[in-house]
Amino acid sequence: MGWIIALIVGGIAGWLASLVMNRDASMGIFWNIVVGCVGSIIGNLIANQFGIVGSVQEFSLTGLLVAVFGAIVLLGIANLVQRGRVR
Repeated sequence: MGWIIALIVGGIAGWLASLVMNRDASMGIFWNIVVGCVGSIIGNLIANQFGIVGSVQEFSLTGLLVAVFGAIVLLGIANLVQRGRVR
């Protein structure tokens, strides 16, 4: 049951991050879920360095915020990579 919640929260986190980074039009639901789940891992790695613990498997506001932050970081890195590829 925890992985279903992780997918749902990951999708919400990916969608919120894509709204913040103005990439919502270019992403579908599948990529929102992927970005949210991978972003959650990145966010947890960063948050653990500051003593913040948030898990996406148990729905909490802290876990959602950490996942959104990680997804924003992931989309920022993707923007930098794509910007370097175009030139």
